[in-house]
Amino acid sequence: MRTVTVTARSKTIVALLEQARTENLILRTSDGREYILAELDDFNREIELTRQNKKLMEFLDKRAEQTHTMSLAEVEAELGAKSRP
Repeated sequence: MRTVTVTARSKTIVALLEQARTENLILRTSDGREYILAELDDFNREIELTRQNKKLMEFLDKRAEQTHTMSLAEVEAELGAKSRP
C-alpha cells in the first residue's frame, strides 16, 4: 500500500476527507468502480464503525445461530451427487 499526501488545494478530496471523519464513504466512478474512503485512526474505531453496520451485524447474528455443520466428506458427497446427470 502506498501513502499519498493530499494538499489543501485538492478541494474536492479535502471535502470528501471531511465527510469520512464522521462516516465511511463509498466512492463510485462513472464506470461503476467503487472505492471505500474511511478514516484510519485506531482499531477500536474500526470495530465501532463495523458494529454500526446493521446488515453485517444481522448476518453475523443469524450465522451464529446455526449449529449444524457438515464434514468434508458430506460436502463432497453432496456436490458429487448434484454434479451427476
